[in-house]
Amino acid sequence: MRYKESFLSYLQYEKRYSKHTLVSYDCDLNQFFSFLTSYGIKEEELVELNFKDIRKWIVSLMNDGCTARTVNRKLSSLKSFFKYLLRESLIQQNPMDKVVGPRQGKKLPSFVAEHSMLLLQEVDFGEGFEGVRDRLVVEMFYQTGMRLSELMNLKVSSFDRSASVVRVLGKRNRERIIPVSNVLETLLDEYLEQRFLLCSEEDGFLILTDHAKPAYEKLLYRIVVKHLSKITTLSKKSPHVLRHTFATHLLNNGADLNAIKELLGHSSLSATQIYTHTGFERLNVIYKQAHPRA
Repeated sequence: MRYKESFLSYLQYEKRYSKHTLVSYDCDLNQFFSFLTSYGIKEEELVELNFKDIRKWIVSLMNDGCTARTVNRKLSSLKSFFKYLLRESLIQQNPMDKVVGPRQGKKLPSFVAEHSMLLLQEVDFGEGFEGVRDRLVVEMFYQTGMRLSELMNLKVSSFDRSASVVRVLGKRNRERIIPVSNVLETLLDEYLEQRFLLCSEEDGFLILTDHAKPAYEKLLYRIVVKHLSKITTLSKKSPHVLRHTFATHLLNNGADLNAIKELLGHSSLSATQIYTHTGFERLNVIYKQAHPRA
């Protein structure tokens, strides 16, 4: 699979894509190549592919139960792959040119209601290092809107205490600055005291395990699920739900959409605009409940 390896190398070293993104591209392309193999098509024959072959793959994915969203994500990987091959003159014609992905309905992001998040102040997170750490983790997600990977990789030195901000390294190594509230700063001080008792290093990764090792994804995920379960019956509970909650609460309380875009680290406003749909749904419910003619 020299074409695929060459493409992944390009994404890693020239485009500087994250390891997680590279794994996704690799899985999508492996699945596509397996499909071609089942039809007796070898990698060397990519130059002969046309849009009809791609459509067959789409039909195969849909028959296997893939959602429209999943299929379109895989097609996005394929588009990038063939665009690279065309740029490198490895193919003469892009088979993706006439391919249209399946339509998908807009799925509104899940978020925790404001009154439920207020209950978080009364939650018992436990004593000692783990208790303070768990509270900080949940509050960091809710008060900054950062992604799981961003919090996992956050360093103690990422905070500028004089300016009350935290510097976050997001997707494609884009840095953004997020304000830190007085409440969060106080909680951070409590945590750093406990952290120093566990680990004498003044810098390094901010969130640690109880064995003084850098926190990992499943740990942060479990912390969020455990404590959100105490305040909400929402079926979906995750760090990303808290990111949605952060953005939705900002918008509902009058924040500018462009400001939310910058805080979330979105590359375009279109990704942020989904929260306006959430706001509209909330207004629609209020209207139906309150208006006598509704």
